[in-house]
Amino acid sequence: MHGYHPAAEDAEIYLPGVEKLLHPELFPFNTEFFESHAHLTLFPDLMAASVRVTHLSLDTVLFLWQFASIFLLLLACRQLIARCFSETPARWAGVAVVAALLTLPVAGTALYLMDQYINPRNLAAFLSVFAVNSVFAKRYGSTVLFLAIAAVLHPLMAFFALSYCVLLVWMKYFGFRLSPFLACLAPLGALLPPASAAYHQATLYHPFHYIQRWHWYEWLGIVGPIPILWWFSRMARAKESAELDRMCRGLIIYDCIYFAGALFLSLPARFESLARLQPLRSLHLLYLLMFLFAGGFLGGWLKTRAWRWVVLFAPLCLAMLWGQLALFPQSGHIECSRSASKNQWVEAFVWVRLNTPVNAIFALDPLYLQSPGEDAHGFRAIAERSSLADALKDSGAVTMFPPLADEWLRQVQAESGWRQFQLSDFQRLQRDFGVNWIVVQGTGISGITCPFRNGSVSVCRLD
Repeated sequence: MHGYHPAAEDAEIYLPGVEKLLHPELFPFNTEFFESHAHLTLFPDLMAASVRVTHLSLDTVLFLWQFASIFLLLLACRQLIARCFSETPARWAGVAVVAALLTLPVAGTALYLMDQYINPRNLAAFLSVFAVNSVFAKRYGSTVLFLAIAAVLHPLMAFFALSYCVLLVWMKYFGFRLSPFLACLAPLGALLPPASAAYHQATLYHPFHYIQRWHWYEWLGIVGPIPILWWFSRMARAKESAELDRMCRGLIIYDCIYFAGALFLSLPARFESLARLQPLRSLHLLYLLMFLFAGGFLGGWLKTRAWRWVVLFAPLCLAMLWGQLALFPQSGHIECSRSASKNQWVEAFVWVRLNTPVNAIFALDPLYLQSPGEDAHGFRAIAERSSLADALKDSGAVTMFPPLADEWLRQVQAESGWRQFQLSDFQRLQRDFGVNWIVVQGTGISGITCPFRNGSVSVCRLD
């Protein structure tokens, strides 16, 4: 239902780090745009070690880890909801709702509950739910272990889970007597230099980091869960489910804290570089638990009557399937490997991997990920070749690591007006950056040899 696309979207950031560990000769140019992330997580090391230990291909390992991450998330949800609902249909309905909505967007955060490819967020998701469950089991050692593993895979998502676990423990012993957590952020503005002009240009490609750039309906994704969770809390008290009541009330406080934090960090211009902390990505855990609880309450209506399950889940699953097919219209729904795709851009990237030198440096349209029919497949992740910085994914690295901003802007500006480039423009890229191959839309460029062409793109060599 949800599909599988191993080299799509943020895989362009995460996979090259794995490929570089397995084959150090790869990516001699511009490694900082993916290694900046790779140095903060053991995800590349975990994937590379899995390949070496199992002697399986990287594509097979990625698929197996994606399958495992989905299974473990649903297992964690099953264990947690068992603490909240005694009825078997309610427990399975909660897990089923989460399973049906795995690729649901989370408000305006540019996140799904679970991505269609393996990445650190998918692993941190199930570890976070296991940690919450351990809090209620009073296995605090296990809580710390789950959060520690999550932290070495995705520090930011682990921090959100940690804060919620701490909040649950606080509420157990101190109720609503909460300290003013956000007051500690006040001095940060004086400690930060203003963001550079290059950094500001990178942020324009990532409006989801800045709450003031969200659409009105995305704001509903922040405030909408509050009345829903309040209603769940009341129903939990009616059921005398103290643990469910505490989780729902805790999520309301959790939402309000990070909403206030997002306003604090996003609205003053001086805090622009702090917005990379992305406080509203905390909504990922909130949405996951909210839909789990919603399914549990629905289970009271579904009971064991099969027709009710069909009436609820058939249209829900079909809608989610339709959404995924619309999101990747030119690609197979399940792409078992980075090579097994009917997408013509992917076909070109695979040709590059098989037919060009490992030290080749490529240039592409800096907005190629948005090109018609490209379906957000990452060039580096598939082709395993170096390239000039792009405007979309590499700007994401810049927003997290500001020192990259000036070099990123220099490269992107050098590619400005790509669609109108002629031979002299490509020769300028060759002179300034060492580019010796290009990927262009259409049948190629006059005066340049193009050994690969298909209906969408050409791969050309600069002699």
